[in-house]
Amino acid sequence: MEHSTNLLQGILLLLVMSVASVAAFRTFKLPPILGYLLVGALSSENALGWLPENHSIEFMAEVGVVFLLFAIGLEFSVSQFMAMRRTVLGLGGLQMIFSTIIGFILLNYLNVSWQGAIVAAGAMALSSTAIVVKQLTDQGEMHERHGQLALGILLFQDIAVVPFIIAIPLLSTNTTADPDFIVMALHAFGNILVLALMLVTAHYVLRPLFHKVANAQSVELFNITVLLVALTSAWVTQSLGMSLALGAFLAGMLLSETEYKHQIETEIRPFRDILMGLFFITVGAKLNLAVLPELWLSILWLLLGIVVFKAILIGCLVRLFGNNKGIAVRTGLVLAQGGEFGFALLSLALSYGLLTADEVQADLAAIVISMAIAPLIIRSNDKVTRKLLRDSYLRQRYKDAHAFRQEVREVDNHVIICGYRRVGQGLARLLEEQGVPYLGLELDSKIVTEAWEAGESVYYADASRTEILMAAGIQRARLVVITVVDTEIAKEITEAARKKNKNIPIVVRARDDTYLEALIKLGATEVLPESLEASVMVARRVLEKLELPNEEIEQVVGRIRIEGYKQLKSFFHGTPQKATSKSETFLHSIVLLETDKAVGKRIADLNLESMGITLKALKRGEIRGDQPSPEMVLQTDDTLILEGKADRFKEIEKKIHGERKEKEAKSEAKPANSVTPIALAQLESNLSKTDH
Repeated sequence: MEHSTNLLQGILLLLVMSVASVAAFRTFKLPPILGYLLVGALSSENALGWLPENHSIEFMAEVGVVFLLFAIGLEFSVSQFMAMRRTVLGLGGLQMIFSTIIGFILLNYLNVSWQGAIVAAGAMALSSTAIVVKQLTDQGEMHERHGQLALGILLFQDIAVVPFIIAIPLLSTNTTADPDFIVMALHAFGNILVLALMLVTAHYVLRPLFHKVANAQSVELFNITVLLVALTSAWVTQSLGMSLALGAFLAGMLLSETEYKHQIETEIRPFRDILMGLFFITVGAKLNLAVLPELWLSILWLLLGIVVFKAILIGCLVRLFGNNKGIAVRTGLVLAQGGEFGFALLSLALSYGLLTADEVQADLAAIVISMAIAPLIIRSNDKVTRKLLRDSYLRQRYKDAHAFRQEVREVDNHVIICGYRRVGQGLARLLEEQGVPYLGLELDSKIVTEAWEAGESVYYADASRTEILMAAGIQRARLVVITVVDTEIAKEITEAARKKNKNIPIVVRARDDTYLEALIKLGATEVLPESLEASVMVARRVLEKLELPNEEIEQVVGRIRIEGYKQLKSFFHGTPQKATSKSETFLHSIVLLETDKAVGKRIADLNLESMGITLKALKRGEIRGDQPSPEMVLQTDDTLILEGKADRFKEIEKKIHGERKEKEAKSEAKPANSVTPIALAQLESNLSKTDH
């Protein structure tokens, strides 16, 4: 019992510290992984000593690595691999080989054993997929050339983890100065045969198994089966002397080819995230902050190797593959950090005795520091490239823009479509039917290639760059339409377009109205939120079916848009739920009972405005009045129709009901009649006019 109590207390302490540290790191836009590492370092036996001394936490953390590799296996798409094979195998393979060799030489110089140096060098050759993909996506650079090259290299790095995981147990059996390579080769060959047998067996078993499970229509059974498959595969590989994580990767890779891939990803994510947090805590616990000052020189050398040498190496390789200097430098900067898989490899190497505690300290510290500064480097990769290459980088950019300008110089009086996906392509076809020329700008090279081959006027270009918009003829264009999904990118394009043409109309498509005002301020002529435009479309069709005159329909639709969709932003939300937009407001009705505190008071006495609430209408009997007079005295059975943020309604209910209990309110309240979003009648403040 005491053992269980201590374990529970330890877990609770770790959770409290994790919540605080991850929240703080997210506030400063740093990777949450660093928060977990800090918690581990502070709670270890070398610091506060709050980490439980038993191995329960370590075992849970190892299961976290299992789920991480399982998730990587699910994301391993053979089709994606084939499409990017030149970048993945060529560029990614060379990067891993040369980075590992350079790291091996550096670690040997620091007197690390050759077995440990191989693993540690491989760990430092890896970059952080989580940090790079998230940061590039946030910056809208994922589909640019350097983003695609970085993605290909990261994909190979994820695959390269598997051979290292296989090699670590093999290397641990040959830690002498004269290793028996024949024994190692035979052992590796035997493992490969067993793995091949596992893959063949699972190929014929897993799909029928999940068909049966899916037919049962039980989420619980589905989740249990996923856990069973992942952990069974991990147990098999561990029984063969390999790691748990390898088996999990193989299971995920096999399931990635089934129709249940995305459902499995959704179901395992909570397990993976929580247990991976524990894993990073245990890694952080291996950091002994007290001895790091003594290792500062080793840490500095390793940090230079991870950040500077790796960036230079990747830049040279990218240049060797026929890319210009700007792309080469940007790709190198983006990947100049350690990765989360490096922690997994170092942890395994330590547990198998390939590295000493002091050696792991320096490696861990160097990787943690590189990951901490990675978001800053990635965020400024364009600025740093400009400074490093100076005029040559800008010349290349303007050279590209000039080549683009020459291609489209004859296009005039056209529409520029920024973003050529579903919405952009649909718009282009409509414009083509009407004989209106257009230019599509898109950063997904696959879309551009396919659309270009189909004869559509689309180009691979970054619409947020002013020189590209000038080359696209924004000065002679009729209209700019921005259809990109990412709102931050839409804001950049809007600002760039307005800067180069003060008078051109700019229409922006948005998912919702969250950034409507911000886009208008940046220069958008009109912003079309999809969620609200859907309501306008339905209303138009309904009014047409009711055979109302077209002039009246256009007036209604025009008024809604002129008022900034104000009439559509509020609605009765029923069961409390998360708002889809920060600016979203809701409607809520309250029926006054005889015992309510508000009965007999004026509307003005409620002071609703100070609480961010607006009284849209008041219903008394069968009469509804919009925007009633603040001097009106409230009566029993009056229905107040309120507008505001969802989280404010409970507060106003307390003010209106007084001390009335919620249960009593539900039993006594009369159901309110349905209220249409458009007022059926306008009444004066004294409600003297009625609507029949």
